[in-house]
Amino acid sequence: MTVAAAPGVRVSRRAAGRPAAVVGIAACATLAALAFVGALAIGPVTIAPTHVLAILADAFSAPTDEIGTALRERMVVLDIRLPRAVLGLLTGAGTALAGAVMQGVFRNPLADPGLVGVAPGAALAAVAFIVLGAPALELLPAALQTLGLPLAAFAGSLATTLVIARLAMRDGTMSVATLLFSGLALGALASAGTGLLVFISSEQQSREFIFWTLGSLGGATWPKVALVAPFVGALLIGGPFLARGLDALALGEAEAFHVGVPVERLKRLAILAVAAGVGACVAAAGVIGFVGLVVPHLVRMWLGPGHRVLLPASALLGAAVLLAADICARMLAAPAELPLGVVTALVGAPFFLWLLLRRRLIG
Repeated sequence: MTVAAAPGVRVSRRAAGRPAAVVGIAACATLAALAFVGALAIGPVTIAPTHVLAILADAFSAPTDEIGTALRERMVVLDIRLPRAVLGLLTGAGTALAGAVMQGVFRNPLADPGLVGVAPGAALAAVAFIVLGAPALELLPAALQTLGLPLAAFAGSLATTLVIARLAMRDGTMSVATLLFSGLALGALASAGTGLLVFISSEQQSREFIFWTLGSLGGATWPKVALVAPFVGALLIGGPFLARGLDALALGEAEAFHVGVPVERLKRLAILAVAAGVGACVAAAGVIGFVGLVVPHLVRMWLGPGHRVLLPASALLGAAVLLAADICARMLAAPAELPLGVVTALVGAPFFLWLLLRRRLIG
């Protein structure tokens, strides 16, 4: 197929669309880079972006000749803001990419990673750890005590997803509809268990859990980054390899199978990758909603539905959006800090309603 061109010149649609895709991905990468530098520069102590870049370039040298303000700014950037920014980068990219993958698997632009029970399972395990795991926490080494809650939340999210996937399997075939309804049912059951544990918890335990469910990058540490990085990294590396299969799946499972796509293996890999990646993000940063829903929609409206472009662009734009939201969370109520999930919901919920109204008007 061809598009209009100068006389005597034939240009394929794929070639014609390639520059726009490259420009779009480059724009998303630029936004992510700007947001990352902004997250390091903006805060109670404002640091010039050029100085931030100089500190990063000199990060591995010993600051023996720095005193006073220069040393303080170096410590703020490298010891406080850098792990937070890296965690935000990974969380935003992983959540948005997972949302794009789930929308492709369910063939529904309103799907998000929560459909496979990641957040409810993580919340149940987290509150169980907070309420019931305090005595066991004291038996762990000091290095592991700070990771007890994230590890419990990750285990809960992954276990819930595996149960949902097992319920959706029948004769070696995973039913997307059964996956959806199983996710809703087990999510409701996990939420009921969470409510019961919150009911019997102390005031301090309840406050700790509520803060975790609202989402925040405030507790970012390098050990938490190390916990998230392998799982999100696997999702970011493996996600683009699903692009061809997801494009074919948009035509229907039977059609995708007839063009050579291993549909069942594709669905299993997608669900497992999403569960592991988003589970790690939720474990480290708490429940942060709407990024996995809104960002892929924005990219799809801008660059089209092709997953070869949609997946990497969603990851880059998701990182930029989450880092920008974190900057707002830190600055809007300074010196206090708004929960990150509140900021993303304030933006994401109206956008979601707009999508519903738009689909209704178009339909």
